[in-house]
Amino acid sequence: MSDADRERWDSRHAVASPAVGPPDALRGRTDLLPAGGRALDVACGRGAVAVWLAAHGFAVDAVDVSPVGLAAGQELAAAEGVAVRWRLHDLDAGLPAGGPYDVVVCQRFRDPAHYPELAARLAPGGLLVVTVLSEVDAGPGPFRAPAGELRAAFDGLEELHHVERAGEASLVARAPLTGPGLSAPG
Repeated sequence: MSDADRERWDSRHAVASPAVGPPDALRGRTDLLPAGGRALDVACGRGAVAVWLAAHGFAVDAVDVSPVGLAAGQELAAAEGVAVRWRLHDLDAGLPAGGPYDVVVCQRFRDPAHYPELAARLAPGGLLVVTVLSEVDAGPGPFRAPAGELRAAFDGLEELHHVERAGEASLVARAPLTGPGLSAPG
């Protein structure tokens, strides 16, 4: 990521004040979450989702390129009395090592080259929650997914929820369990 991009994200995170809560695609569907385990929040920004996951009993790794966003996440976690492992990492280099995870969340960061990595980080039966900007009802743009991109990219997972409208696409999917006739995600 360029220095200008990093500075743009730092500037954005310096003024935002997120409310702790579930990923957008899980609102009204939190019953889909596993009982606990490990979680990864990719491009976590100021950490509102990471802190929410930690408050729900997950050991959370939260990754972002913005030190300002991560510092705000640390403050939020301290205020909520939860622990999160904050990781400064440029996602242009791929996802950091780690996993498997029972929950992988990626909100509003889109790089189709990383889709296989997101699925590969899931534990058997793990939950993937992805929301990206979409061309649906919004038109094309450099950061917008064409219609059907998430479904096609994660077709090896069990789709639990999918929506494309109003310039966003979201997918909630579960990795298969290992066992006779099934293979681990990868």
